[in-house]
Amino acid sequence: MRAPAALTVWGDTVAGAAAAGTPLRGRRMLLPLSSVAFYWAGMAINDWADRELDAVERPERPIPSGRVSPAAALGTGAALTATGLGVAAFAGGRRALRFAAPLAATLWAYDTVLKKTPAGPFGMAACRALDVLLGAPDPGRAAGAAAALGVHTLGVTALSTGEVHGAAPSTARAALTGTAVATAVALGAPVRTPARRIAGLAAGAVYARFVGSAQLAAVRDPSATIVRRATGAGIHGMVPLQSALTARGSLSAAVAVAAALPLARALSRKVSPT
Repeated sequence: MRAPAALTVWGDTVAGAAAAGTPLRGRRMLLPLSSVAFYWAGMAINDWADRELDAVERPERPIPSGRVSPAAALGTGAALTATGLGVAAFAGGRRALRFAAPLAATLWAYDTVLKKTPAGPFGMAACRALDVLLGAPDPGRAAGAAAALGVHTLGVTALSTGEVHGAAPSTARAALTGTAVATAVALGAPVRTPARRIAGLAAGAVYARFVGSAQLAAVRDPSATIVRRATGAGIHGMVPLQSALTARGSLSAAVAVAAALPLARALSRKVSPT
């Protein structure tokens, strides 16, 4: 279920809460666990839905290699979806379920139907935006944060379709443009204190450099190997982007979110995030 990538999702609800001016407290501190459960569910459902294609293109993956049965993958995805909904209901009540329920529906739709269509990247972007809003009692105030992570996800997902056979340079350019837009949104938000402003600028600069340089390399050489590197950078780049967005509301939360990046990168040496 791509453990390194899961570390890039828990900051969604933290960023949404900070952007809305309501840092996670009490039961709501469990909302990031709901995000992780949904993400892991999506990974399991993805492998179940792609089992026949993976048997040809990626035979080393769990199902075609025989390490996991299709039934086990599907059951795991269903159980984790239920877990995500249950944790969201416990942590955030009906407000959280307003976004958790459509998030669950969208991730199943993406993996089973949308992924194979031109609407696929938009479906994944919607999942990420909904996950940000899951952490925000006032979704209107978190709309910018949701848009930033949604635009970033749109570009990364579109580029990831070239991981096996390579991508078109125009796709890589579009992903790089999305990174520029997400950076502008993250750095353009109002911040109350100089310390938060500095933290936000630092995290935004790390995001732009880390993700942008990998995507620029894909623009120059959109071969499968370079695209896979850019996709991995895009996945890990979620963390500094979340940190930059979180800094506008909570300096300590922004630091906590940023701490996930070195751990995710270390784990990615053992387990591929894609």
